[in-house]
Amino acid sequence: MVTASWYLILAAGLFTIGAVGLLVRRNPLIMFMCVELMLNAVNLTFITFGRELDDIGGQVSVFFVLVVAAAEVVVGLAIVVAINRRRPQATADDLSALKG
Repeated sequence: MVTASWYLILAAGLFTIGAVGLLVRRNPLIMFMCVELMLNAVNLTFITFGRELDDIGGQVSVFFVLVVAAAEVVVGLAIVVAINRRRPQATADDLSALKG
């Protein structure tokens, strides 16, 4: 039987992988994907607690997190594409390349 603690351990592992990837890698696309992985770990935690407490609030919170993540995808990918068009080998330290 899979209990809530297994889901929370999985969410903690996903969040840790995302945080380490965000701190270690300097590629903007990889950093962007790590932030999304962290948001998905938070969503898994919300769903787990909502299920355990028999409350719909966890699912409502996930809906709002997904809306924010969708907006982040639009803005973040536009920034990554703009950076990569100017300098294909750019890192996160090269954000000043966007100055016009």
